[in-house]
Amino acid sequence: SLLLPRSCFQSLRYLQSVCNHPKLVLGPSHAQYEALVSRPGLNLSDIRHAAKLPALKQLLMDCGIGASPGMSGSGPHYDPGAPPPSILTQHRALIFCQLRAMLDIVENDLFKCEMPGVTYLRLDGSVVSTARHAIVTKFNSDPTIDVLLLTTQVGGLGLNLTGADTVIFVDHDWSPMKDLQAMDRAHRIGQKKVVNVYRLITKNTLEEKIMNLQKFKLLTANTVINSENRNLDTMATGKILDLFCLDGQDSRQEAGSSGTNPGGLKGLLDTLPELWDEREYEEEYDLSNFVQSLNPMPSSTE
Repeated sequence: SLLLPRSCFQSLRYLQSVCNHPKLVLGPSHAQYEALVSRPGLNLSDIRHAAKLPALKQLLMDCGIGASPGMSGSGPHYDPGAPPPSILTQHRALIFCQLRAMLDIVENDLFKCEMPGVTYLRLDGSVVSTARHAIVTKFNSDPTIDVLLLTTQVGGLGLNLTGADTVIFVDHDWSPMKDLQAMDRAHRIGQKKVVNVYRLITKNTLEEKIMNLQKFKLLTANTVINSENRNLDTMATGKILDLFCLDGQDSRQEAGSSGTNPGGLKGLLDTLPELWDEREYEEEYDLSNFVQSLNPMPSSTE
């Protein structure tokens, strides 16, 4: 615990980073950096030092991403130095990370070293806003691109990424809404495939607490925002009237302060006469009854 930063929030970020990869915390300023780097045969770029990277590799291969094109080394036209040919995979994925540093690790340590056959694009804060639309368009229109790497902050809102049918979260945000917005990038209009969402969670760590907190927030939101007040069409009349009042001020007090109706807005509704039955409207505004009312009354004879 002495190695953790003093700030509580920095400590939580430290624990989150440890769940992803040791390289995110083992910098030159770390107290044990020199002792670890000087160990013979230790390579921090090895994906075995981070449990999420082998899991991500296996998940992508199960989706048909990164698998060998099927060319063996025995054919007469086989060239071991040639790059693998582009093939259409069964699935295409969006991989979300919170930090750009984690995207660097996935790109350099996993894709370039372990899965060179994976074709991918990257979209994060380093990409200027004017170039982001071109990346999204290229990914959606080119089925030979297997993966789009994104940060949750940049790729979680406003993008249409229906070219993918698999969403993978390497790490997770404290707010469930940010993760839900990121999921919605593949659930846009025009999506014709079933979208599967996968989360990589380190067991018995802070990440489990984050996911429990996300679940609690979603349950709370669903309890407060239910089917009765989700929109104006289903909201009760009294709740609609409360929207016209200031915070902390009751609609009954606001309307009752004028002295015209002590019951307030809701009381005013109670004093209104009952609406006519539909049959009464038909009789009152019937054209034939109106014409008959114009005819003069017959005079009576004695």
